[in-house]
Amino acid sequence: MDAASRIELALQDALQSAANGCPPRLAAAMRDAVVPGGARIRPRLTIAVSYACGDDKPATSDATAATIELLHCASLVHDDMPCFDDASFRRGRPSIHAAYGENVALLTGDALIVLAFTHLASRVELPERLSALVGIVGAAVGAPSGIVAGQAFECEPDIALGAYHRTKTGALFAGATMAGAAAAGFPAEPWRALGMAVGEAYQVADDIRDMVSTPAELGKPIGRDEVLGRPSATREFGLDGAILRLKDLVARAIAVVPDCPGDAMLKALILRETRKFLPEDLAARAA
Repeated sequence: MDAASRIELALQDALQSAANGCPPRLAAAMRDAVVPGGARIRPRLTIAVSYACGDDKPATSDATAATIELLHCASLVHDDMPCFDDASFRRGRPSIHAAYGENVALLTGDALIVLAFTHLASRVELPERLSALVGIVGAAVGAPSGIVAGQAFECEPDIALGAYHRTKTGALFAGATMAGAAAAGFPAEPWRALGMAVGEAYQVADDIRDMVSTPAELGKPIGRDEVLGRPSATREFGLDGAILRLKDLVARAIAVVPDCPGDAMLKALILRETRKFLPEDLAARAA
């Protein structure tokens, strides 16, 4: 079974476990926040790393990938709310607060965070791996340096671009790579640098797309960072400078892939997938 199918089945499994007896609007909002999803780049990275490390416990890898995606989806629900980005649509559809109201949206994000951890706890087969995974994932989403901290930086009067990118985006990517290794029984820490590099590259590409794309192409509003005065790679470096930074980050990601049974395959996959971060013409400039 390919990675995409594994991820979708694991997400369906998690959502079904939360739907039984759940208030109908909350259950519907949780499903709409997760299905249909976007590129699933974070859980695909988790599966890819686990596969490169041998993937000896596929059920653990699948649950870990679903956990990463559930937490990402929760962050999007909260990020779209009026108190943050006030985005009316996401992935080409009404955002959760626009469709269900702010009260249900707040609860949806909270419920997805809890579901992520309960699903992980119920599916990981080896206790020692579960302990490692909970620590990795918790650090990737919480304080002081996870995605919650990244959103909190938006509440500060001054934001440094590097710290903002590392927490708002890089942290969960690092969690994805580290968790993929831990799910396969490999030490997690050597995989942090890979996740950070891919995560920062993705955020730089997102900043570029926000400048050159349309809402229809992105499936979400554009120009919100500019309106809200948040830092972005294009504002700091210009378009050409941001493309150069993206190229450097991709090279760094490939260079820091740790030794493992499938490292050559993983490097080729990273190079191929990061080219999809940008429209074709810009991707050629970053190659």
